[in-house]
Amino acid sequence: MHIMEGFLPLEWAVFWFAVSIPVIAWGFLKIRRLFSEHPELKMSIAISGAFIFALSSLKLPSVTGSSSHPTGTGASTILHGVAVTSVLSIIVLLFQAILLAHGGLTTLGANVFSMGIAGPFVAWLAYKGMQKAKVSMLPTVFVTALLADLATYIVTALQLALAYPTAGSVITSFTTFFEIFAVTQVPLAVAEGVLFAMFFDYLARTRPDLLKGKLHIKERVRGVADKTVEART
Repeated sequence: MHIMEGFLPLEWAVFWFAVSIPVIAWGFLKIRRLFSEHPELKMSIAISGAFIFALSSLKLPSVTGSSSHPTGTGASTILHGVAVTSVLSIIVLLFQAILLAHGGLTTLGANVFSMGIAGPFVAWLAYKGMQKAKVSMLPTVFVTALLADLATYIVTALQLALAYPTAGSVITSFTTFFEIFAVTQVPLAVAEGVLFAMFFDYLARTRPDLLKGKLHIKERVRGVADKTVEART
């Protein structure tokens, strides 16, 4: 969910840049280390970035000054974590702002924070909790992708409410934005969860090596019934 160019007051635009920059810097350092120590991960990082670009480019009209769309950050959150996802998100958002007039440069910090940091962080917490509880792959992927999307639009609603409180009330403004966004964003989040569950199911069958240490997957053991096992490194 992108906040469009020039919609945020200057002080809020600067604030969200300041909050996002440390996470993005950490992400660049992490990617550099991953490429150096595990060059085989370049493909999965590229695939994760492609998902973010493709899905977040599906722009649907929402309230004035914003738009609704899937985020595509679920795969990157599971495979590489929040910091790497923030870097992939800022690259995608910068490209969209310059070439597609989607989002904006002045609102880049706010959009990166909501889509590339806050949403993935909430999803990552849920993902880690489900991994600890040994939840199987499909529900884990579905919930992670769904929360990455929903948390993004909740944070975007909060960002707009902080910038434009209704009659001085942030809560009233947040409720208004939240309710309007929910009309399009909740179905999109569910659809995104289903899409990523299908994609990870495909990966588990064709490239289980990409999921090593990431998810509890089912594998066929010599014609016996499937049993849930944890992919290990």
